Amino acid sequence: MKKGFLAGLFALLLTVLVACTANEDAGKDKDDDSGGGGTAQTEEKVLLMNNGEEPTSLNPPEGFDAVSWNVLNNLMEGMTRLGKDNEPEAAMAENWDISDDQKTYTFHIRDDANWSNGDPVTAGDFEFAWKQLLDPETGSPAAFLGYFIEGGEEFNNGDGSADDVKVTAKDDKTLEVTLTAPTGFFLNIISNPAFFPVNEEVAKDDPKWYGEADSFVANGPFKMEKWNHDKKIEMVKNDQYWDKDTVKLNKVDWAMVPETNTEYQMFQSDELDMTEIPSDMAEQLIEGDDVVIEDQAGLYFYRFNVNEEPFQNEKIRKAFAMAVNQDDIVDFVTKNKEEAAHAFVSPGFKDPSGADFREANGDLVKFNPDKAKELLKEGMEEEDYDELPPVTLSYSTNENHKAIAETLQNMFSDNLGVDVTLENAEWNVFLDDQKALKHQLSQSSFLFDYGDPINFLESFITDSTMNRTGWSNKKYDELIKQARSEKDEQKRWDEMYEAEKMLADEMPFFPIHYYNQVYIYKDNISDIVRHPVGYLELKWADKQ
Repeated sequence: MKKGFLAGLFALLLTVLVACTANEDAGKDKDDDSGGGGTAQTEEKVLLMNNGEEPTSLNPPEGFDAVSWNVLNNLMEGMTRLGKDNEPEAAMAENWDISDDQKTYTFHIRDDANWSNGDPVTAGDFEFAWKQLLDPETGSPAAFLGYFIEGGEEFNNGDGSADDVKVTAKDDKTLEVTLTAPTGFFLNIISNPAFFPVNEEVAKDDPKWYGEADSFVANGPFKMEKWNHDKKIEMVKNDQYWDKDTVKLNKVDWAMVPETNTEYQMFQSDELDMTEIPSDMAEQLIEGDDVVIEDQAGLYFYRFNVNEEPFQNEKIRKAFAMAVNQDDIVDFVTKNKEEAAHAFVSPGFKDPSGADFREANGDLVKFNPDKAKELLKEGMEEEDYDELPPVTLSYSTNENHKAIAETLQNMFSDNLGVDVTLENAEWNVFLDDQKALKHQLSQSSFLFDYGDPINFLESFITDSTMNRTGWSNKKYDELIKQARSEKDEQKRWDEMYEAEKMLADEMPFFPIHYYNQVYIYKDNISDIVRHPVGYLELKWADKQ
């Protein structure tokens, strides 16, 4: 990955705060005593945030979603950290060496890198964590990110051992990593929270160290102070952090409020320092001077379960996809100036000729209700259906997800004559069921983990933990395998173009919109950085 490409891509900023798990006490701070009382708190810089819901997990290999990343990225730090310009910069690693063949990286950990309990951060902590990420026993949804490391995929698939993974602590402060092929964006990949270190000694003593505030050890700008599960997380400035002088905030309070309307009300009453705009208020608030709208590298979409009737049939899947008017959804439902998605890979990725991936590969999924009805009829004939089996659309509990789900329900009725049942569940339950392929048709999203289209496309290879559709195509798998290791950049991009077209041909999922985020900030808040890959940065944040 050329550095210039990354600079272009990372002009896309913002993240997604997924929302679930409401509670009436979230955001309240009346019993807070970390600042020594109410007077002390007014003197401190305390940022009031909303995380939407309880993090899935604060164990780095397991918490692979925005609501976990938001917290993790401010409690912890990897070898590299994305800077204000979204480029990877030195973090736990003070510097590194890259071999002539571009496959071996040697990281040198800074001497003042410490855990919040005073332990030094060691190369062994990174080796332990990265092998835990790839260990099949961990079941990490982010394990595929480690496949760039030699031996990583084999270990994760059960065809190799941890000893075969080419991540080695040469001494306490030196980590050597060998890749399967030159990967120009590797330093960007390892800034992802999945590659954060884990204090090996603490983890072996307490395997659930990450589950409570009093056992959590941090190595980032902040450390955990309190964790009232499903209600609030409190972080305070980490005095052991190597770059603590840069951190301006004394404390960050994370509420867990799923409803955007409630979040906005809390913002209005000064219980939060920023808010998203409720969809029913978008038209009156979206043009305000204090509104910030930024793009993000990601896709909101719906997954078919191809193992469940009637979606084992390709024509029926295409019929449902073509019955969806994405432009109407962004214009009249979400109303936050998102870009309707008519394919899968987000705009912003430039190929070797300078062409944008999205423009070069064109629109692949188009609203066509007449063709949709035709395909539905043909698919039902192929399956010998006199009537379509019942269809249930599943979504996670959130007013925006609900609004889109209800709109899709109406579109399927109007454009296909199909009655679809809706069901919702809290986020963790919903996600577990989706991973277990218990849903028939379900809401989903993808935020890019690093700056290359292969990141999205590789998620739909056979048996990927991110696939969650049951879909499998050997030719697709081979294309992705080739694109991962192809040294000819134009050929690599041509392989990715072909792979995306294959997804459209077989339609294991259909797109809704590309992500952006719309926020209103208090006037006294500055320097919050929202990375395009799905998490935010409070290291430089300030509150006057």
